[in-house]
Amino acid sequence: REPALCPQCGLVFHDGRWQRLPRPQSAHEHLCPACMREKDGMPAGFITLSGAFAAEHADELLRLMRNEELRESADHPLQRIMDIRREGDATVVTTTDIHLARRIGDAVVHAFHGKLDLKYSPDEYLVRVNWSR
Repeated sequence: REPALCPQCGLVFHDGRWQRLPRPQSAHEHLCPACMREKDGMPAGFITLSGAFAAEHADELLRLMRNEELRESADHPLQRIMDIRREGDATVVTTTDIHLARRIGDAVVHAFHGKLDLKYSPDEYLVRVNWSR
């Protein structure tokens, strides 16, 4: 029901979508879909950056990903990076939305070139983005 307020991130559900708005006085508390994904540990996007170049330029790649997240979340606040972790020589980033994962993959290729591989799951709302150089 509207209006609803996500108690975790403060987004407001109004006019059929989650937005950054001032807290309505009569809001019902309800977790937004992004916070539900984070709570359940169920990312929609997996981005894996691998290769010697990725290891050497990890800080630059992370800044680029965070900038893409900020740019995208301005209009789509449910699109967020959930986690960033190192797995050996690779960096694995999880997102709450497939579109943000794809956008980050495209931005990395545009800025640093390399090889991009996208795998969308036919059975669920999930994408795996693999980049290497």
